[in-house]
Amino acid sequence: MGEWKAQVSFRVHQAFRDELAAFAAQERRTLGNLGELILEWGFEQLKIAGSTHRLLKYKIRSSNRQPGPQREE
Repeated sequence: MGEWKAQVSFRVHQAFRDELAAFAAQERRTLGNLGELILEWGFEQLKIAGSTHRLLKYKIRSSNRQPGPQREE
């Protein structure tokens, strides 16, 4: 049988929620599924970093390329 899940609720700005919902739709996921994925991944990164201060100290460089899988030719 599957693992039991507990509901978590928190507040975000409406514009952020709308952007998340649009991204979830683009990925063909539900907003809840995308939120779970991001929260679990982010918490793993936080545990590795050891603190929110150290986690937020590092940033991913943005690129001008469109997001998506990269193919080698």
